[in-house]
Amino acid sequence: MTDHILSHEESVGKIADLIRDIRYTMLTTLSAEGHLHSRPMTLQETAFDGTLWFFTGKSSPLVDEVAAHPEVNLGFADPDEGSYVSLSGRARLVEDRAKERELWKPILKAWFPRGLQDPELALLRVDVHHGQYWDAPEAKVVQLMGMAKAVVTGTAYHGGESGKVDLQS
Repeated sequence: MTDHILSHEESVGKIADLIRDIRYTMLTTLSAEGHLHSRPMTLQETAFDGTLWFFTGKSSPLVDEVAAHPEVNLGFADPDEGSYVSLSGRARLVEDRAKERELWKPILKAWFPRGLQDPELALLRVDVHHGQYWDAPEAKVVQLMGMAKAVVTGTAYHGGESGKVDLQS
C-alpha cells in the first residue's frame, strides 16, 4: 500500500468518504482496572467535520470510563469496500437537547424507551485528532491477481492506499 500524509482538509475529506456508509464502530476506552474495553457503538448520521456523535446512557460504564480517561479509539471496517479506519480522539459527555433532536431516530427508542424525554439520554462527542486508514477499493479479483503477481515475482504486494491523518488544527 502507498502511505500518504494528508493535510487537515484532505484528512477530513478522506475520513468522511471512508466512514460515510459505516454505521457501527468499535469504541475503545480505558477501564478503571486499566484494561482496554471495546464496545460496538452506532455512529449518528451527520457530516464528518472532525467530530463524531453517539447516543449513550448517562449511567453506563462508558460514561465513567470517558470521565476518567477521555482519550478513546474508534475502529471502522468495511471489508466489502476494502476500507479500514482507526481514529483516536477525546470523548466527552454532552447534554444538548437541540443536538439530540437533530440526531434522533425512532429506532433509538429500543435503547431509550422514553425517547427524547428519557432521563438517561445523553450524547457522547468524540473530537478526532489522529488516525490511520487503509483503503483498497479494487475488486477482489484485481487484489488477488496483484497478490499472485507479487508471489510469482518475489516482490511485496502494494495494493491500495494507506495514510495517516492529523485533525488537530
